Amino acid sequence: MYRISEGFLRISRLWLLLLFTVVTVGCHVQTASVSPAKAAPPLAQAKPLAQVKPIVQAKPTALDRRIELTVRSQFNVPPEYVVVIGKRSKSAVPGFDTLPVTFHHDGGAQTMNLLISTDNNTLAHLEKFDLSKNPLAGVSLLGRPVRGSDHALVTIVDFDDLECPFCALMQTVLFPTTEEHYKDQVRYIDEDYPLTDIHPWAMHAAVDVNCLAAQSKKGYWNLVDYIHGHGDEITGKSNHPDMKAAMLRLDQLTREEGKRQGVKAAKLDLCISKQNETAVRASMKAGTALEIDGTPTLFINGERVVGVVSQSTLWAVIDRAIVDAGGTPPPQEKKPAAITGSSSSPKSASAPKPAPAH
Repeated sequence: MYRISEGFLRISRLWLLLLFTVVTVGCHVQTASVSPAKAAPPLAQAKPLAQVKPIVQAKPTALDRRIELTVRSQFNVPPEYVVVIGKRSKSAVPGFDTLPVTFHHDGGAQTMNLLISTDNNTLAHLEKFDLSKNPLAGVSLLGRPVRGSDHALVTIVDFDDLECPFCALMQTVLFPTTEEHYKDQVRYIDEDYPLTDIHPWAMHAAVDVNCLAAQSKKGYWNLVDYIHGHGDEITGKSNHPDMKAAMLRLDQLTREEGKRQGVKAAKLDLCISKQNETAVRASMKAGTALEIDGTPTLFINGERVVGVVSQSTLWAVIDRAIVDAGGTPPPQEKKPAAITGSSSSPKSASAPKPAPAH
């Protein structure tokens, strides 16, 4: 039996408000439906209605107009968005029908289903989630290099893009302060999610570090830390990186770190030359199934954390996971590290790095 309560309606209102206002700090996927040129601008830069191509639709009924006005008023829909009320259908909630509402803006569109009472006097929003499934059930961690204890209470899975400056910034929050604070209570696993539409050498970097991971876990993490801390060096000074130079530099760094770790050079060279993307794309597919659309995206014992967050926010999530796993978090004696630096060239000064190449 379903019951639509006042508290639930308040949660629904908050959900829709977040739909229009939440912005995470991170690198984001460019989708086919909304190209970079057509992405919705910040409100301060939004186009006037006269510049937005109108959506062709039939004249709304009096009820549809009331619904639109209610949705706009209660959920703070920006005025430049066009709201289209769809055709209602039978729902699983007694006394309510399903009513699709589509929000259009500058070439993009997003549809969500509301509930409307059969007497046309109440709107609500209901989502169902499958509690029987682990959020990371479809992600294979087999063979991934683990940083930390295999017996840790908490596992942080980071969907990472080695060219993303925000991932590099998040890396400075994770290492070394968070790693030192939690010691053996937390382990870290990187999953590949290169945003190839906007980061031209990210895929090559992911393949290279995985070639090294096949022979050296330590070498893998050293190289990941170095690339995150020196992205501007690999990209070069130009806004249009020399791809050949960037890839040669990545290959060089991989071979040098492999030499430091004493791996089999011939095996590493063969892997680098093949540039087999199969494993990376499997990781990307798993991330897409989790509806990841930007990096960094972390899962802390299954709890999703999107974008760059402060140390205090990160530690609060980790503490919660430790308590849930039956452990006791360490006291937070250290002051949270401030997140500073630009999005174009963040540095990871204290992360372990291989020596610069000559």
